[in-house]
Amino acid sequence: MRVLIVEDEVMAQQSLARSLRQEFSDMRIVGTAGSVREAVDWLRTPGNTADVIFMDVELSDGDCFEIFRQVEIAAHVIMTTAYDSYAVRAFEVNSIDYLLKPIDPAALRRAVERCRTSLEHLDASRLLDAIGRTHGYKQRYIVRFNDRIVPVNTSDIAYFYSEEKNTWMVTSDNNRYVMDLSLDILSEELDARSFFRISRNCIISMAAISSVVKYLGNRLKIQARPRPDFEMVVSRSRVEDFLRWLEGGA
Repeated sequence: MRVLIVEDEVMAQQSLARSLRQEFSDMRIVGTAGSVREAVDWLRTPGNTADVIFMDVELSDGDCFEIFRQVEIAAHVIMTTAYDSYAVRAFEVNSIDYLLKPIDPAALRRAVERCRTSLEHLDASRLLDAIGRTHGYKQRYIVRFNDRIVPVNTSDIAYFYSEEKNTWMVTSDNNRYVMDLSLDILSEELDARSFFRISRNCIISMAAISSVVKYLGNRLKIQARPRPDFEMVVSRSRVEDFLRWLEGGA
């Protein structure tokens, strides 16, 4: 297996490389990167391919999730970090495993075995996810509720909103989940035929709209299902685009 190591701490990079060489004779380290920029450059270089990427979460110029925004990654990703707070986001980008530093040898062997199994046998969940995508738009999100990780299909989402620096997802059955993603990122991932960003603080699903009424200052107010705890108002600058979208012109 060809391995790329993305790690900004030289000692940690060398230690992982040494462990891989000692434990796994079929692993060949084909590249290393210490930053988002270096990783993106390596992945974009013709001829550079990896089967597995060991990826530290916090890099010298940002977090590793920025890499996924800039380049498509086909390799299996094993994330490494000193913190457990990134677990949900790791699942969202289809990381195959999540290792806490210092990396336990048994956990490393488990992660590598998962990669081998997935490379040898087509992973059914990934196939279903690929089939479930429409024109590359996001079809489900992984959210955390207490100690549980919950998959939510986008067809079950009523709206997203931001409040006090948090982003919230509200489902059609009125469950609410806090998310790690901003509304800017969500806007890029969602199908524009089904979701519309009505303001800086809210994205709504077509299916969640009960009615629309005129509001102060040539704006529009939405009555939504489930009923929000805030006034759901379409910004004046987005009214025309919203009406076209509502009529199916998006």
